[in-house]
Amino acid sequence: MRLTSLQNPGVKEVVKLRQRSHRDASQRMIVEGYRELRRALDNRRPLTTLYICPEYYLGKNEPALVADAAAAGAVVIECDAQVFAKLSYRDRPEGLLAVAPQLHASLADLNPPAAPLLIVAEAIEKPGNLGTILRSADAAGADAVIVADPCTDIHNPNVVRASIGTLFSVPLAVASTDNTLAWLRARQIRILAATPHTDTEYFDADLRGGVAIVVGTEQYGLSEAWLKQADVRVRIPMKGQADSLNVAAATVLLMYEAVRQRRKKR
Repeated sequence: MRLTSLQNPGVKEVVKLRQRSHRDASQRMIVEGYRELRRALDNRRPLTTLYICPEYYLGKNEPALVADAAAAGAVVIECDAQVFAKLSYRDRPEGLLAVAPQLHASLADLNPPAAPLLIVAEAIEKPGNLGTILRSADAAGADAVIVADPCTDIHNPNVVRASIGTLFSVPLAVASTDNTLAWLRARQIRILAATPHTDTEYFDADLRGGVAIVVGTEQYGLSEAWLKQADVRVRIPMKGQADSLNVAAATVLLMYEAVRQRRKKR
């Protein structure tokens, strides 16, 4: 059976999931794209319904993914190109889009190793930046990402897309600043705050041992709550006319400096 009607209730329901209010009310999310869905499946994240359109496939691996999704319990629905274009939120659809349960990510779910490398992202506003932070954390081998006082929804389709599905692979928690601070203190994890208002450059700080690298909002940076509690404050030197980096780019620099120092220690 091939879905051909734009008025199908399932189609309308998927389109509504682009809205945060509907995602939260239904406790569901959209996952679109081959890499994103492959990572969801590889990390045993359930998919409820998988909509497919072979006309949009980009390669030869899609049938195996569809079979894996069906074997994991997803209902597979084939659509014609017009219907899939309606479902997709991308300019260039890949012919694969699923509805999945939301992640329930809390501090209680985290079980970091001794001397962990953690990322705390406070009140990040842009989904693309949060997704890029997750993708970079996965690449750097960070032990967890904590989203503190979130402005953007971790289930936003653009977070999923920018993370290329690492939303499903990186240990993740969403919490308030107060609860995150208490959680870090209880585990004796040092807090490193990124701010331009300090003389210590990031490569001069000790990023070995248990450390949480804390980055703040795109416009205002970290809140006073984090700056006051920080064990170390570091800045990224700026030699040009710009006075700051994109928050995701800054996070990458700090993470990989920590990776460099830890490799040197070993």
